[in-house]
Amino acid sequence: MTDGPDRAGRATVPTLDESYRACRQLTKVHGTTYYWSTFALPRLKRHHVHALYAFCRYADEIVDDPSWSSTNERAVALAAFGDQFFVDLARGSSDHLVLKAVVHTVRAFSIDPDLFGRFLRSMTMDLTITEYETYGDLQVYMDGSAAVIGEMMLPILEPLDPGAAEPARQLGDAFQLTNFLRDVGDDLDRGRVYLPQEDLRRFGASATARTVDQPWIDLMRFEIDRTRQLYDASDRGLELLPPSSARCIRSARVLYGEILDRIEAQGYDVFTSRARVPAWRKAAVVASSLRSGGPPP
Repeated sequence: MTDGPDRAGRATVPTLDESYRACRQLTKVHGTTYYWSTFALPRLKRHHVHALYAFCRYADEIVDDPSWSSTNERAVALAAFGDQFFVDLARGSSDHLVLKAVVHTVRAFSIDPDLFGRFLRSMTMDLTITEYETYGDLQVYMDGSAAVIGEMMLPILEPLDPGAAEPARQLGDAFQLTNFLRDVGDDLDRGRVYLPQEDLRRFGASATARTVDQPWIDLMRFEIDRTRQLYDASDRGLELLPPSSARCIRSARVLYGEILDRIEAQGYDVFTSRARVPAWRKAAVVASSLRSGGPPP
């Protein structure tokens, strides 16, 4: 895939700089918390994080873009994207606007290609699976959709100890669960429920009813507590990172954790409004991280 024809009708191939700029823009528009947090990293590393985010976002957009007329079309497009990535990675270069930077990043940091296969498998699950019976079932999905992204990041973050791997996976899961809780309404619109069915039954709650009653509040409190436990468990990994990497990850951890605070502040109503951390707060947390080595509590 190329970047399109030039004025003479010839196919144009993006430069590496153009590819990284495209990845940066995808991150800036769709992953604002990650985008702001990367400012705590050295400039030479930021664009590599943008490339990893763009890969994930591009695949996710294939799965969720409503313009596709059928699930089969989505499946074909997702498979083609994955196939092109692995082919381009093997030859060491790509003409795809996003994959050119991704391939460069993966090779520069010797990131395990199997991690991308696991991610794509979870994206494929989204094409046909609309709910998960147990938390254990959901963890199978999150291994590829979330935990694996923590593993992808580690070579760029350059941990001081291999023990950083498990906290990175836990933080990825915590980010993913936070997204699930914030986006219940949006996911319902796509025909999906990521909250475990066993939890919904336990509290007598219904996501599809879109009603903030006491059972729903009790369920959300339970899910938020579970997510905060994952954040707390992941914190031990911060001390296993070099200072610049720790500042980046700590900033993202603080900002994502505040989404849970905002869900609580809006009375657990995740149907009529989306819990957001404003841009000024993101800038303030990153600025504080750069000044003092860590954002305020």
